Amino acid sequence: MKIVVIGGSGLVGKKIVEILRAQGHDTVAASPNTGVNTLTGEGLAAALADTHTVVDVANSPSFEDRAVMEFFETSGHNLLTAEAVAGVAHHIALSVVGTERLQASGYFRAKLAQENLIKASKLPYTIVHSTQFFEFANAIAQTAFDGQTVRLSPSLVQPIAAEEVSGFLAEIALGPPMNRTVEIAGPERMGLDDFARTYLAAKRDMRKVTSDVRAPYYGTQLEEESLIPSKGTHLGQIRFKDWLGMQNPLR
Repeated sequence: MKIVVIGGSGLVGKKIVEILRAQGHDTVAASPNTGVNTLTGEGLAAALADTHTVVDVANSPSFEDRAVMEFFETSGHNLLTAEAVAGVAHHIALSVVGTERLQASGYFRAKLAQENLIKASKLPYTIVHSTQFFEFANAIAQTAFDGQTVRLSPSLVQPIAAEEVSGFLAEIALGPPMNRTVEIAGPERMGLDDFARTYLAAKRDMRKVTSDVRAPYYGTQLEEESLIPSKGTHLGQIRFKDWLGMQNPLR
C-alpha cells in the first residue's frame, strides 16, 4: 500500500514517514523540497499515482489572515482534486482541537475552511484534531512577548509530544477511513500560561510570564476550556516535564 505524506519533511511528517517505512510500507515524503507543491500543484499527479492513502500535515508558512486562508483553500482544493483523479481511498488531515470554537482567529478560520473542503469532497477521510505540541511552547511564548513580559491566558491546555501525534497518525493511515473527526491530547492539563512558564524556566529563559485572561491567542480570546478536547479523546503517555528532561539541548 502506497502512502503519501504531504508535509513529509516537517516536524510531524518526517516522523510519520520514518514509522511507516520502518514497518515496510511504501511511503513518500512529499513537500516543495521533494518537488511536490500543493499550492501550485507542481508534482502532485506524479506523487499520487497508485496511492492508497494521503496524510496531510502541511502548514502555512504565514499566519497572516489572507495568506493562511489562501494556503489552506488553494492547497486543499489542489490536493483533493488530484486525489480524486488518482483514486485515493483515504485522506487524513491534521488539524487543531478547538478549531470550531476559535473562529475569531484568521488561522483557525482557515483550518476550518480546510476541514470543510475535505468533508465536501466526498473522499473517504479522517480528520485528526490535536492539542498543542510540546515543541510549540517556545513559539507560543514568542508570539505573546510584548517586549517586557510574556502575556498569556490561564485557559487550560492539554499539550502533547509531537512524536505521539506522529505515531497516532501513522496508525490512522493503516486503518480504514472513519469519515469523522477524532482527537488526540496529552495526559495532563495545565494553564497555557503555566505551559510557557514551565518551558522558559527549564530553558533558563528569564522572561516573566504574566497571566492575563484577556491575552489573545493567535488573534482570538480564549474561554477557560477553548483548547480542551472532548471526552473519549485518545491520550498520549509522555508528560511535559518528562519531555523537557529528554531535550538535549533544550530547543
